[in-house]
Amino acid sequence: MAAITFTPAELDAATSLLQDLIRLDTTNPPGHEAAAIALLEQKCRDIGLETVIAGAHEERPNLVAKLAADPARRKRRPLILSGHVDCVPADPARWTHDPWSAHHDGTHIWGRGAIDMKGFVAMAFAVIAKLKRENLPLTRDVLFVVVSDEEAGTRLGSKWLVEERPDLLGDPEYVINEVGGFTVHRDGRRFYPVQVAEKGVAWLRLTVRGRPGHSSLPSPENAVSRLARGIEAIAETRLPWHPSPEAHRFLTGFAKPRGILAEKIAGLLCHPVMGPILLPLLVREPSRRASIEAILRNTATPTSLGSGGNINVLPGIASVDIDGRLAPGQTTDDLLSELEVVLSPLLGNDYALSVLQESPGVSFETDTELFHEIERALTEADPGSHVVPAIIPGFTDSRNYATLGAHCYGFYPLQLPPDLDFAALFHGDDERIPVAGFHWGIGVLAGMLGRFLTR
Repeated sequence: MAAITFTPAELDAATSLLQDLIRLDTTNPPGHEAAAIALLEQKCRDIGLETVIAGAHEERPNLVAKLAADPARRKRRPLILSGHVDCVPADPARWTHDPWSAHHDGTHIWGRGAIDMKGFVAMAFAVIAKLKRENLPLTRDVLFVVVSDEEAGTRLGSKWLVEERPDLLGDPEYVINEVGGFTVHRDGRRFYPVQVAEKGVAWLRLTVRGRPGHSSLPSPENAVSRLARGIEAIAETRLPWHPSPEAHRFLTGFAKPRGILAEKIAGLLCHPVMGPILLPLLVREPSRRASIEAILRNTATPTSLGSGGNINVLPGIASVDIDGRLAPGQTTDDLLSELEVVLSPLLGNDYALSVLQESPGVSFETDTELFHEIERALTEADPGSHVVPAIIPGFTDSRNYATLGAHCYGFYPLQLPPDLDFAALFHGDDERIPVAGFHWGIGVLAGMLGRFLTR
């Protein structure tokens, strides 16, 4: 198949679409993704795609657009290009440029969602539009699925689609989603992690009981004070190591180019006893050390406090919501047991842990046609680079698509310079995307799909 090339006008159109999406404030909560979904549906209809908008709420809809293969050539199950248009909050006072301005400084587009993940939505649309214009002999349908509510748990987005309207998704064999395919610079080498696994979710609420009374009389049985001690204990405790094959493959993948000894040393980080001892000795950078530690154990992060009542009243209860993440193979009950070991000596029986939301981790095999094509596309686009199957500590819509039997990969090709750290931009201040790297990714994704979809 001849290479797929984009004209300057086509790349400029992708950049403009990204800017238009960023300028729509889809902070979740409350989300209000309807305007972004409507914009994308019109774009899809303009190029002749079949479209359906569906969702539980009018202001929180989802879009499914189909590029259908010729029935005579359709031999394979569908492939989904998935993205979400909601994003996390941003404080304009902390940003160099307004997070909803989509400011173009000549090198970057600035704005909340530029990386996570309106950039991929614009990229995927540019690619599917090109596939449509090229009229390639596709062997499977391609679905462009854009959802709401990913940042708050996926309940109104991909989870709703999978549970309420699976008919719109067909029987997908593959899903291409976020958090993978971006450049990581390390020790003079370039790596491209491709997400093949993600940790499970256990969102919890810790409620601590105390004795109500008048706050002019300080009391050691103040529920808020007792809760504070519990929070501090959770924050300071490192829960047990739970190494997994997914974590081992990820860590040794980054070490492999430095030789067999480096690979073996990296593998020792997955030892349940030696790993916690070796990590601070082998990884000096705090942020990188925290990232590695997060994939090797369960984590519990207190995030949102509540007690209510008047300022002059000692409350009878106080609570904190906890964002728990589960290492591969771990369950919510496992995390609850670990937290009880931390909390019981401090709080006795005067506390309760309840489950707000949970879902298991997911993992996908790498010995597939699509994963091998992704590897080929990245190493051809950046010779000398290294592709690493990755596990992430967060969650994505992939956990829902997995219930349909699909193989899901985080492949959002994005060439980043050494001074841009993807992890720092993700949910961070001054989120921005390099235009050249964005355009590079459009070409990589289109080239990979052009080969894969016409086999």
